[in-house]
Amino acid sequence: MALDPVLADEVRGWMTKAVLDLRAAAVDLAAQPPLVEDALFHRQQAVEKAFKALLALHQRPFRKTHSLEELGEQCLAIDTTLREVVDEAAPLSEYAWLHRYPGPDRAPDAEEAERSLAVARRSMQAVEHRLPPEAT
Repeated sequence: MALDPVLADEVRGWMTKAVLDLRAAAVDLAAQPPLVEDALFHRQQAVEKAFKALLALHQRPFRKTHSLEELGEQCLAIDTTLREVVDEAAPLSEYAWLHRYPGPDRAPDAEEAERSLAVARRSMQAVEHRLPPEAT
């Protein structure tokens, strides 16, 4: 059975935004000096939007949240084989806020930024593999 075109557009929209967030993260790291904090934020956002794409595909409502753990648990209700991806991605949740506001925090390093990129890519690929062709 073919996927409803409106639903396919919604899912595709979430994934398009996720890809744009990964692109923004790459631009941030190419800047001189690199904008590491901003790159980490965009990587969290990429995973968040990919998880929301999967939830949208299965017409599962989700609240406005940056919690990858919460969104990931909802994704696990759809597909338990995502456990490793969700567990790996959940710690990225803090990048939605950790470096976004003034206050005491530690400066992230390039290694942390690279790890987050790998996690974001694996998370997005895992979701993409679960989407029908008309939604990608």
